[in-house]
Amino acid sequence: MNKKRPVNLDLRSMKYPVTALTSILHRLSGILLFLCLFAVLYVLGKSLSSEEGFNEIQGILLSPIGKLIVWVLYSALIYHLVAGIRHLIMDAGIGETLKGGKRGSVIVIIVSAILIAVGGVWLWM
Repeated sequence: MNKKRPVNLDLRSMKYPVTALTSILHRLSGILLFLCLFAVLYVLGKSLSSEEGFNEIQGILLSPIGKLIVWVLYSALIYHLVAGIRHLIMDAGIGETLKGGKRGSVIVIIVSAILIAVGGVWLWM
């Protein structure tokens, strides 16, 4: 048996490079969007079914909890979109090096943070 195996496998104690963090967040945002898709379709269907349904959904979405849920879904969508655009750019052959990958990951985080903050300000104004 190999005695030089890692002793501490606590994932929270490991340092991840920025490229790994952006990749993990891209996958998590995609999973969140997929899982919430059914709820979003239900809300859309209910809001389009009748005027009462629309008013009910409007009341829910204008509450602080509703706004928070909308902001979380918006944040996941924006991050997933920006990271997806980065992947498309890398598929075109731009930023495939280690340095380019790190730079692209930092750009994804900065652009996403700006767009998420702007969306939050717009939502709560």
